[in-house]
Amino acid sequence: MNVFDKILEAKENLNEVVLKTPLQFNINLSDKFKSKVYLKREDLQQVRSYKIRGAYNKISHLNQIQQSKGIVCASAGNHAQGVAYSCNLLKIKGIIYMPKTTPKQKIKQVQLFGKTFVEIVLTGDTFDDAFHAAKHFCNQEHLNFIHPFDDLEVIAGQGTVGLEIIEEQLPSIDYLLLPVGGGGLAAGVSTVFKHLSPATKIIGVEPEGAPSMQEALKQNAPVELDSIDKFVDGAAVKKVGAENFEICKSTLNRMILIPEGKVCSTILQMYNEEAIVVEPAGALSIAALDLLKEEIIGKTVVCIVSGSNNDIERTEEIKERSLIYEGLKHYFMIQFPQRPGALKEFVNDVLGDTDDITYFQFIKKNNRDVGPVIVGLELKKKKHLLSIKERMLESGFNFQYLNEKDPLLALLI
Repeated sequence: MNVFDKILEAKENLNEVVLKTPLQFNINLSDKFKSKVYLKREDLQQVRSYKIRGAYNKISHLNQIQQSKGIVCASAGNHAQGVAYSCNLLKIKGIIYMPKTTPKQKIKQVQLFGKTFVEIVLTGDTFDDAFHAAKHFCNQEHLNFIHPFDDLEVIAGQGTVGLEIIEEQLPSIDYLLLPVGGGGLAAGVSTVFKHLSPATKIIGVEPEGAPSMQEALKQNAPVELDSIDKFVDGAAVKKVGAENFEICKSTLNRMILIPEGKVCSTILQMYNEEAIVVEPAGALSIAALDLLKEEIIGKTVVCIVSGSNNDIERTEEIKERSLIYEGLKHYFMIQFPQRPGALKEFVNDVLGDTDDITYFQFIKKNNRDVGPVIVGLELKKKKHLLSIKERMLESGFNFQYLNEKDPLLALLI
């Protein structure tokens, strides 16, 4: 059975399990980009992401003996919730490995959805760490591993998102934008579109700090990245799946990389303007619209919003990353004179009326003429930065600009 037929079969299998999520026309985005922009709201699934589709489809295909032994999976969050929900529905024991860095909100949700049928094991710092630990345990205990993306039944389940769009919601689409992590959603949905809407341009979107699919396409094989930025946790994997790559290399028109700061700006934009809560991976496809704004004028565009499992404890970091990306938040190490009145001079001679000090760290040392001060400034307009730098030099304040020094900046955000 080919992948498309598996997707058709998965649709029947999932008919009573998953929600048919809405495809919503978005007025603000459509006006901004002079196009017709629709959001496929997979963030409104029972487990607040599309992952339930692939997880349930895979687990339900196990035979009775396999199900009775229980299953094992590894996940950064959303796949775990889909597996947990499926275990509860099917009354199957599941052991779920998650990175220690997983947001608390996602861990709590996994337990909520799985109830007494799941056990959570926190290990390692990344998805890949959790994955290797889960596979090792699975091999030792001879249990079935439910892969988050590199499995044809999982791919088929995720592909039902595409069937809903094309068959039931919007048959004519110029552009489809979808997030890419391990490649399960991309492989499944792009298969559907190549069969039912071959004229649609399918664009995969990855975080800039974890370009695993882009690198795989460049080298014509899945490759493991040396390191990744884990911020977009739902799409931050070091290596895409082999099955996924084989499909995506012939179905995706191209890949787009989105800076993590841009993802943060999009999260805040969707919340403030649309009252929609999206997780970092869920914001990727919407963030990509800016990079395509000239190309999509007058076109019909669908963005798949993959999930909404965002931890409120990350809000301050999201705001900070967004401000830095937008050029409105800046950090300096400034050599301040060790005498009374130096701060007042800095405020009066360097800062403008709308510039705000949001961070100030200083330890007075009386035996020195000058001492380092870490200062964080929030500006109203990006262009004000140049004049602030000029006024610091004119006033005799020597400085280092920390926004361009990643290791130091990482200590502050």
